Formats: sequence, C-alpha cells, structure tokens
Amino acid sequence: MPAETPAPASLDLTADPVAITRAICDIPSESGEERVLADLIEQALAGASHLEVVRDGDAIVARTNLGRARRVVIAGHIDTVPINGNVPTRFETDPDGTEYLWGRGTVDMKAGVAVQLKLALELAEPIVDLTWMWYDHEEVSAALNGLGRLAANRPDLFEGDFAILGEPSNGQVEGGCNGTLRAEVRATGLRAHSARSWVGENAIHKLSPALAKLAAYEAETVEVDGLAYREGLNAVIVRGGIAGNVIPDEAVLEVNYRFAPSKSAAEAAEFVTSFFDGYEVTVVDSADGARPGLDDPLAQEFVRAVGAEPRPKYGWTDVARFSALGVPAVNFGPGDPLKAHADDERVAVHQIVDGERALRAWLTGAA
Repeated sequence: MPAETPAPASLDLTADPVAITRAICDIPSESGEERVLADLIEQALAGASHLEVVRDGDAIVARTNLGRARRVVIAGHIDTVPINGNVPTRFETDPDGTEYLWGRGTVDMKAGVAVQLKLALELAEPIVDLTWMWYDHEEVSAALNGLGRLAANRPDLFEGDFAILGEPSNGQVEGGCNGTLRAEVRATGLRAHSARSWVGENAIHKLSPALAKLAAYEAETVEVDGLAYREGLNAVIVRGGIAGNVIPDEAVLEVNYRFAPSKSAAEAAEFVTSFFDGYEVTVVDSADGARPGLDDPLAQEFVRAVGAEPRPKYGWTDVARFSALGVPAVNFGPGDPLKAHADDERVAVHQIVDGERALRAWLTGAA
C-alpha cells in the first residue's frame, strides 16, 4: 500500500480547486481524526479580513457580515470513511479522455469542500451574506455529528434564507433527502447442546420468516413536491450464536429503512415495528429526511443560475438539519454518489472546475 503523504504545513487556497481537492484528500481525516485538517483550514482563513472565523471542536465556520438582505449557508463535512489503500490521490484518464482524481474523499466530499474553501477566501463582496461551515463526524452515528453539535452550541450560526450542502450530486441539484432508520429485530430461543438440538429452540431459525418477508418486500417510490423518492428496507447485519456446538438462544437482525421525506422518523419506526410484527423491535438510530424545498425563491434562483435539473436525494444528508430549522436546503457538489465510500472513489476533474465556476457566478451575480 502506498505510504500516506505527510500533512503540509499550510493550505494554499489560492490554488485551483483541483489542486486544493488533492491537497485536502491527501490529509487523512477519517471520522474522529479531523483535527489536523481542521487546524489547517482555520489557519488558511484566519487572515481573511472579510470573514469572521469561529471554531467549535473540529468544526470551522467562516461568515461575512456585509449587511446584505439575504444570507446563504454553504456547508460540507471534512471527515471520510476509513482509508483502504486509496491515499495518496492520483490522476487517471479513461479511454474516452475523461480525467479523474482518484482517492478516498475525492467524491465524499472533499472536492465539494475544496470548491467552498477557495470561494470563501476569494469572495470578499458576494451578493448575499455567506456562512461557510466545515464540520466533523458526519460519517458516523448521528449523535456524534459535528453539524448537530454546532447547531446545539451555536444555533445563531444557522440563521439563513437558503442552504447548500456540498454532497456529491454529479454537479446537479438534489433536493431534500430520504430519512434513515436502523432497527434491531430480535428473536429468542432456548440454548441447548447441538447434539440434542430437539431440547432447545434455535433463535437463528426463528429469524427465517423475517428474512423471507424482507426478501419479498418491494419498496415504494413516493413523490414529494414533484420529486420521486425511492425507499428501501434491507437487512444489513445478522448476529447470533456463541459456539459451533450450541443451539443459539438469541439472534438479532439489523435492518436499515430509507424512507421518503413525506414520513417522519416516528412514522418510519411505526412502519418497521408493524412490518416485523411478532418480533421484539428496537430502533437504535433514526433521522428525519428533508422535503425538497425547491419552491423557495432562492432555491429556484440557484437552480436556474447553475443550469441544473432538480433530482431527489436518496441517501440521508445534513440538509435535513437545515430543513428542521426552517431553512430550505439542497445538495450540490461534484462527484458521482455511486462512487462515495468505494475503494475506487474518484471524481471527474471537470466537475470540480464546473462546480466552482457555477457557484462563483451565482454568488457574484454573474450567472
């Protein structure tokens, strides 16, 4: 496996957005290990006279206070899922001539963060006031999410008329997001020696009806505010058994439900509990989705300015946090979402360049 590139002494945010993407991707920042990158971001923006810089843990906020009539919040997370031999980054070119930047974080979502960092430093006179947010712990439990912590500690920083999250969207605008829920479906039995299995009750076998029902289930596609959100209910983990010669007395099936933003997390929990009627069901993690918010005038203006076609966001993203605060929010960033978390994660170079150009044009009134 290639050696990791040592962290640089500083970040050059005057470089082109592709170079910035490569620089921050080559700084490992798996969830819980964001401190080095957060320090460099804070240092790189500290000298910008048009920005007020605030730090909360490993979340960095930079905002203008120009007295504009409207404020836009633009956010991105700086952590990644674990590295698996895909750092340092490198360039690849497909047979069709498309150039890619390959490596962990290029899609999810350091290319989007790089675009934001460059614009934050350079746009001293945007047509709206701007609040930039770069935060930690997005790729782990919702309870650890840096944006959630920031909202609890500094809710005033979330005041705005519209929000953009730089999640990968292939350079298109993805409105809202599905909600997500994880639940444990538990079966109990009676432990016994496997040589005399008839005197026990096999808890793993008792999960068979639940698994058969899941396999036969056809998830819905739900239209919300003109966008079609595809749902999903799937087994993701099965646990049970203590030894090769013991009939298990407990087995747990963990399921993940991705539900349309027309449902609340409470309604999703009711559905999953009913679906697995007869089993003990425990919801272990859940988060509401977000409606598209594309009926907001600022959202419509943004979509027109970047020339994008609105689409639904199937995965959960932190747009839901803004939506819960009454701030309409969309996802907009370079990178194919299907490559997020993949070992061959890579972003088309032109998407980084195009995304920076489009966002700059909108924020300066040149679009």
